[in-house]
Amino acid sequence: MQPLSGLLVLDFTTLLPGPLAALMLVEAGAEVIKIERPEGEDMRRFLPDWDGDSAAFALLNRGKKNLTLDLKSDADRAMLVPLLERADILIEQFRPGVMARLGLDYESVRKINPRVVYCSISGYGQKGPRESEAGHDINYIGATGLLDLQSGPPGQPIVPPALIADIAGGSFPAVINILLALRAREQSGQGCYLDIAMTDAMFSFAVFAQATGQASGKFPKSGELFIAGGSPRYQLYPTKDGKLIACGALEQKFWEAFTAAIGLPRELIDDKRDPNATKIAIGKLIKARTSDEWRPVFAKADCCATIVATLEEALRDPHFVQRGLFAHDVSGAAGKVMLALPLPIDSGFRAKSGAKPTPKLGKF
Repeated sequence: MQPLSGLLVLDFTTLLPGPLAALMLVEAGAEVIKIERPEGEDMRRFLPDWDGDSAAFALLNRGKKNLTLDLKSDADRAMLVPLLERADILIEQFRPGVMARLGLDYESVRKINPRVVYCSISGYGQKGPRESEAGHDINYIGATGLLDLQSGPPGQPIVPPALIADIAGGSFPAVINILLALRAREQSGQGCYLDIAMTDAMFSFAVFAQATGQASGKFPKSGELFIAGGSPRYQLYPTKDGKLIACGALEQKFWEAFTAAIGLPRELIDDKRDPNATKIAIGKLIKARTSDEWRPVFAKADCCATIVATLEEALRDPHFVQRGLFAHDVSGAAGKVMLALPLPIDSGFRAKSGAKPTPKLGKF
């Protein structure tokens, strides 16, 4: 039996944060019913198409059931009552106030089921001056100072490749707090309300910048923080063939091993004297060889320097394959199969490997 077997989750969410949170719950054994409007949620129309559906939608909703309802209809909302009566968890991701207007807010639902763990995910939280402000991931990391720590070269700002606020500020905190709430319910017999603001967790990601600013009185500007481009020890260096070396040689033993491996002149090893000169010199040395030439050098040195892999290469990496990250599949309506999304859930808590379907509209 899986740890969440027997629990019922009603998933009212769309796009990424809530669906990913609910995906982790279903992978741990919960029964998840995705509540969608008649035309389906927006993610169903995201490109590329895969087997008659969106590939991204398929990855995020593997193994869930579906119930199509018009939540503005009294008759359709009435169909929810039996599910609300036995639901353990409800996750919603509307703007603050929407569920209340539908008569599905926490106070209304707890009258039907006082044991329900009710989780709201939003950008800025349910209360505060910005509670109704529209936004997406880039707005949330921008509003909290995280994006400013490394926005790229002046005049050429870089859009981050990861949806940090959506996943690390929405999905993961939602799952963590839902599990904490279930534990608290075991002790009290009562459910509770969870207000997950994606912006809240972004301050956790700025721990070193906060420590620096509050201790010294000078907050780091873009590219100055040691883990955001300010140190030659934690840097990306281009190779001769256009690949990148990811250097994370922060500790002195790794730094000494790295500088010895590349043959950095002795006078530049003390990077406190002139960090920029050290970085420039390293860049020239790295660019003199190809990634294939550097690979065995860094493997032997064991110095926290690696070749940056493409996603396609990473999906074939024997290490990740052997760890079972790609042992699960998602199946489409016409029988196509693709790798399921790897999740940070211990393999012992997940169902056995194999394919699970994408939920079809109206198919309970």
